[in-house]
Amino acid sequence: MSAIRWRSRRGMLELDIVLARFLDRHEARLSEDETKAYLGLLEYPDAELWDIITGKGEPEAVEKALLELIRMN
Repeated sequence: MSAIRWRSRRGMLELDIVLARFLDRHEARLSEDETKAYLGLLEYPDAELWDIITGKGEPEAVEKALLELIRMN
């Protein structure tokens, strides 16, 4: 299992599902900047990250295109 996939494992099942689907579809194509932005998102606590992904909250700074890819999955 890749390090990024391991760091994506969360305590909230919904997050695990969304993040796993995102990585299944896009992990191989992420640029270095997108990978850094993704890892930055993983620093948020589960509840905050879920709000960000569902559009109820916004991160301080993240590449909007990456967030849209995650939301589409």
